[in-house]
Amino acid sequence: MTTGVIPGGQPPEPQPTGELLPQQRSEPAGHAALHADNRPRSSVITARAAATFEPVGRSVATARSFVRDTLQGWGFADIVDDAVVLTSELVTNAVVHAGTHADVLCLRTDDGARIEVSDRYPEREVPLQSTAATMGSPDREGGRGLQLCAALAARWGVDYTPTHKNVWFQLNLPQRPVGTRSAGPSLPAELLPLADGRVRVAVLQVDRKGSLTAWNEDAEELFGYASSEVIGRPLTELAAWPHTPGTSTGVAEALQLSRWEGSYGIRGADGRVAPVYASHLRVRDTGGEPSTVCLLVRDHERAVLQTPLRVPASDQNQPSDGPNTDPFEVFIGSPAPDDLDGLLQRTVERARDMLDGDSAFLLLATDDETELEVRASTGLPSARQRFARVPVEAGPGRYGSARMPAVHDDLTAVPGAVPLLSGTGMRSVVTVPLKVEGRLTGSLGVAAEASGRYSNEEALRLQFAADRIALAVESARLGELERLRRGSLSFLVEASDLLAGTLDRDQTLALMAQMTVPTLATWCAVYTIADQASDPYLSYVLHEDEELIDGIKSLLSKIAPPDPVPTPGARVWTVPAEVAHQAALRTSMRTLGLSGGPAHRISSSIGPTLSTASAVGGETVVLPLVARNRVIGMLVLGKPTDEHFRQEILELAEDLSRRAALALDNARLYSERTAISQALQRSLLPPGTPHIDGVEVEVIYRAAGEGNEVGGDFYDLFPIGNGAYGFAIGDVCGTGPNAAAVTGLARHALRLLAREGLSGPAVLERLNSAILDEGDRSRFLTLLYGEMRLQEDGSAELKVVCAGHPLPLRLRQDGTVVAAAEPQPLLGVIEDLELYEETVTLDPGDVLLCVTDGVTERREGSRMLGDDGLADVLTTCTGLTAGAVAARIMRAVERFASDAPSDDMAILAMRVPGIHQDA
Repeated sequence: MTTGVIPGGQPPEPQPTGELLPQQRSEPAGHAALHADNRPRSSVITARAAATFEPVGRSVATARSFVRDTLQGWGFADIVDDAVVLTSELVTNAVVHAGTHADVLCLRTDDGARIEVSDRYPEREVPLQSTAATMGSPDREGGRGLQLCAALAARWGVDYTPTHKNVWFQLNLPQRPVGTRSAGPSLPAELLPLADGRVRVAVLQVDRKGSLTAWNEDAEELFGYASSEVIGRPLTELAAWPHTPGTSTGVAEALQLSRWEGSYGIRGADGRVAPVYASHLRVRDTGGEPSTVCLLVRDHERAVLQTPLRVPASDQNQPSDGPNTDPFEVFIGSPAPDDLDGLLQRTVERARDMLDGDSAFLLLATDDETELEVRASTGLPSARQRFARVPVEAGPGRYGSARMPAVHDDLTAVPGAVPLLSGTGMRSVVTVPLKVEGRLTGSLGVAAEASGRYSNEEALRLQFAADRIALAVESARLGELERLRRGSLSFLVEASDLLAGTLDRDQTLALMAQMTVPTLATWCAVYTIADQASDPYLSYVLHEDEELIDGIKSLLSKIAPPDPVPTPGARVWTVPAEVAHQAALRTSMRTLGLSGGPAHRISSSIGPTLSTASAVGGETVVLPLVARNRVIGMLVLGKPTDEHFRQEILELAEDLSRRAALALDNARLYSERTAISQALQRSLLPPGTPHIDGVEVEVIYRAAGEGNEVGGDFYDLFPIGNGAYGFAIGDVCGTGPNAAAVTGLARHALRLLAREGLSGPAVLERLNSAILDEGDRSRFLTLLYGEMRLQEDGSAELKVVCAGHPLPLRLRQDGTVVAAAEPQPLLGVIEDLELYEETVTLDPGDVLLCVTDGVTERREGSRMLGDDGLADVLTTCTGLTAGAVAARIMRAVERFASDAPSDDMAILAMRVPGIHQDA
């Protein structure tokens, strides 16, 4: 669909694509004209909106929305319904029956609107009869749109061009006295809405990006912010919009609608959320830039802004007891809201008006019919009551059960009979059940400030109305539940994927909190329990407003954590709200120079601000984190002041807590296993590399496998005595813990045997016997072992035995590289070994490089680094220190292939410094 809006001026006549021909009228010969084009040509067109729709069925609904939004934006609400009906029929003719694109043009004039619908099938002429009255049946698919035009439009007509057929109709605005938009009945003064002193209307303007551009004095008075503090900030930072998965419209979406009315909250400068009723209107400035004007009043003063419901003329003229009257439509009005919240709000408002009450409320039953949840109210602090729960059976007798109608003449005589009305000033109330097929689905009540206002007659009237709407409410509730469950399923799938993607404990805690805030709660805290003997520990705190996190963390750290009860389900925890309220009261009294009150019960070190008290002042629930039949922590979810959780959200949170508990326990087990493994592996590494005067030594070690610090490769360098040092580098068959076990045996046996004064061959022969004694657990071992003694001339004498290991390489000062030993049999295979040692002298400036096969067997596809490749890299290391040589070798190995190494690697480089370097 393509759209365009052109403000002001007389638009040019639309021309078809292709050859430009003058627009012409065509009427079939022999038939009377179907219309009279007597529309005044002098009407000034003040706005124009156009759109093109593809020839598919869904375009009809899109065209209806386009026309509805356009006329609502122009303020033509009185003719919207007729225009939508006519557009729907004409666009259906174009995209379904004619099978072409449909062009819709809306023109605004001083006295109404003209809408033109064009298709691109001019050969399909209008089905004419001898008279317009017989041109079609309302039950037929074709011809109905023109019949509706004749019935509803002030003027209409059909124009033909060689490429287009254009059907147009004109709808005029009803004649009304100047300044009158709609009017209600005259009411006695005592029945007019109550206002707290001066009625203040906050006027805000929001640009196309959602940022505030205007903020009047009433807004400053209502919410406590100066205009300089909020101009330029997004409205979403101040608006407290309900966050419910799968339902509701967000504030950003509401700001894009041409018109919108409804309730939400604004966070004031004191941190409290003020319930407001808002009316939004999209406008454009002189430069054509769109923006939204928002008018806001206190929610209980909504009568100042709320648009009266429009009653169709047919309903006004039809008697209420006529045979065609639908009792549901009579009570709710037409058209009925298509969403549950709108239907419930309309219901309580109609119930209040029907019984001339001061307030009304509607509660819906939970699935097990044990509790009722407040879903709509009028004349009551709705923000405080929304989603609050009360038991179905509140006491003995019929008046204590929501399953039966009840009338209370004076609530002061029976305190607590209707908990929802406690502290509201209501004295008399009538309540009736909503039932579907004998099952309790809700409760509807109307209350008044005066006593004795209601009798059984009013109860019967209200029950009759409740019976009419019960099925519609239940149907809408089931639809909402289905949407919520689809959203919940998607939420849980995504949560499971995220939790399964990490085994890090801290990251798991962060994910738990970030998935709950703000989707399920306004703030949350996670307590963890290390073991059954440990107390719960506050591990993580998150609030949707980052500035409040520290205050909540400080508050929770100073109060006792909730009891780790393994009972499934959410349980209410009132301590944070109570302590925060007392601390805030104490702070306020100290500020005013007062003392006393309940402040002595809490520590002065808590000191939460009023914002913190407001943040935790709503309902707080605790869900146990149970994994493997043990409570490993608790998930705490909270709402701000006067807000409650709905039952479906608590059920979703319970599902999430089970998944999160298992993920958290898996992360704990993994962390413990990794810590134990790494501690054992570190014990297999040498405690350190000794400093040897006259020789540079550098070791680089990399173990393959995640979480491994030691594998099958090992190295060692240790003093033997009498100025001699032993060095070794080896490779046990395989990797991981099993290979590391043989590594420990080899390294410790080498030190022990070498310090006994045995020669190199004798040391390796006895180590070979020890490996073979391991039986099935034995693994063959390649090993390079040597002893080093410094000489008086600055050289170093090495006696080396290479048992199946990659040969050590000697780099001379002239850049030549030669092998420093000959290969001999490896260890752990045969019993009788005959090994011998070779003597190598390192002159000043020479380097001895020893590596494991993880270096020489580094592969990239079919290529392998090999001994020759290693020698080529070593020739480039002339003049480098031992550390630089080892680093260059490792860098060359890592760059040889793009994949991570699959084998352990060890590099031992020893260099005798040159004379010039020593100087």
